[in-house]
Amino acid sequence: MIRPFPVIVPTPSNWAPKFPFPYDQTKDKVTPADIAAMSEMCQWYNAQYATLRAQIARLQTNRIGPDGNDFDYSRDNIAQQVDIVTGNIGQALDFLTPRVQALTQAQNPFGDNYFPIYKGEAFFKLWEQLSNVNAGILAHQPDWFTAPSVQKAQRWGSDIYRLRVCEQ
Repeated sequence: MIRPFPVIVPTPSNWAPKFPFPYDQTKDKVTPADIAAMSEMCQWYNAQYATLRAQIARLQTNRIGPDGNDFDYSRDNIAQQVDIVTGNIGQALDFLTPRVQALTQAQNPFGDNYFPIYKGEAFFKLWEQLSNVNAGILAHQPDWFTAPSVQKAQRWGSDIYRLRVCEQ
């Protein structure tokens, strides 16, 4: 069911980062701010990500009309669904943005950026793709336009789940 989410209020947590190879080599670059940001993002992920993912998928399907067009939000209750889902994505982005931006990005000797904390990049990429999805839906872009960002968001979200990043 598509309905608005409650606001996430982070609480103290026992979450701790994992340091599998090669992250054991960058452990000294992980800051308390990285750990706090990941802990709070995991609280959001565990509480709302799966439902948000399902809402986005349902909206992507629901907005395709009988004529195959998916930009007309005035039919049925599509506008209401769009308002709720984009509101939920926007709320997620409001929560994730300061935390993603707080993550340390370092450079390797070749000048490439990386996140020293395990799967910090996955949260960054999830945040980035959710931003794209929200912008596309709000701009009435067709499903084929927003679908790649939806798929990439699902990929990064699945990566977080599959690798048990948010388990305590």
